[in-house]
Amino acid sequence: STPATSGQGKYKIDAGYATTIYQNGAVASNAGYIIDGQTTDAPILGVLNGIFYNAATTLKPTFSNHYVQVTPANSEDIDAFVFDNPQQQYVVATDATVAQAGFLETYDMNTSAGSTTTGKSSATLDIGDTSADAASWRLLRSAEDPENEDISAAFASVVVVANLIELQS
Repeated sequence: STPATSGQGKYKIDAGYATTIYQNGAVASNAGYIIDGQTTDAPILGVLNGIFYNAATTLKPTFSNHYVQVTPANSEDIDAFVFDNPQQQYVVATDATVAQAGFLETYDMNTSAGSTTTGKSSATLDIGDTSADAASWRLLRSAEDPENEDISAAFASVVVVANLIELQS
């Protein structure tokens, strides 16, 4: 029983869900449905890769890399593809400088943000929101991105993983 080769699973978004979820934005689960995970304290399930639904106007199958409130044909639920391997590591940008002592601490992401043109999330790791083990993401290390590896500057690239301790509570 290993994760899917692509490391993503298929979940449902309730038809007409009112909150935008951008590609690579954190998602959580509520009553069996995927919800935006960056604006809730629910344990993070993973990050959104895209959605699939039947468009109400054309009745054609439609793929999008992000979710903006939509009610599909026949008000059916929307398929959401989520990178959900709990050991998956992600590269994110910090919103402020981070001290070396801040590594291995947990942090939350800033509120949902992104572009409806590209569909991509622009949320950053909220360095001001830290905890030994109560936040959603554990900061592991610098991402060693030559252009963004200076942790003494905002928007440094770092590697995070979902906080598995939070999932157990």
